[in-house]
Amino acid sequence: MSGRLLKFFNSGRKANFPTSSEVLSCYLRQCNEPPWTSYFIKYSSIRDDQWGRSHFNWQVGKSNYHILRTGCYPFIKYHCTKRKLEDLTFEDSFYRVIKVINLGLPCLAYGIAAIYLIKHQEAVATNKGIVTIYFLYPEDKGALY
Repeated sequence: MSGRLLKFFNSGRKANFPTSSEVLSCYLRQCNEPPWTSYFIKYSSIRDDQWGRSHFNWQVGKSNYHILRTGCYPFIKYHCTKRKLEDLTFEDSFYRVIKVINLGLPCLAYGIAAIYLIKHQEAVATNKGIVTIYFLYPEDKGALY
């Protein structure tokens, strides 16, 4: 997405909200760079600076993560796995095409189901305040997958 279009979508009332990338980095640091994690975050809690990205690398501290990300209104779902740096361009494009072909309907269904399935939440400290993230169940922070 072009910077101008992204700025348009993220302007206005959300100027003081943390970005989705800041919450991602802060949470991974807060958990001491875990081997994996999977969480939901409400669209209404952040400025979405990773819009349109589905599978990408993310550096935090000394770790690289493969991030699987999808919008599932009213949430964004993140699945993060500590892995070596790889070119994920093909996978990112592939997942984006799949979402467009199916009109995002499975993602919407996942978001609606998540409203009823979420059983746990945690606070993430960012430079712009505390943000709540959500889980289907509490994670074992030291678990290896």
